Amino acid sequence: MSDSPNPKACLACQRDTAVTPLIPLEYRDSTVWICPQHLPVLIHDPARLVGVLPGAENLSPADHHD
Repeated sequence: MSDSPNPKACLACQRDTAVTPLIPLEYRDSTVWICPQHLPVLIHDPARLVGVLPGAENLSPADHHD
């Protein structure tokens, strides 16, 4: 991983592209990265990212209409 302000590493588990694929997300005028394993957390339980993703406490989980 690099020492840049937004290293290419999953915001949840800190794994980089040497270990897992990463998906870029544009959020609050910057790019954050998330791995496929943690994308469902962002969608279904964003409260688990409080303290890791600024503003996560304001995100709502997806509504399910199953």
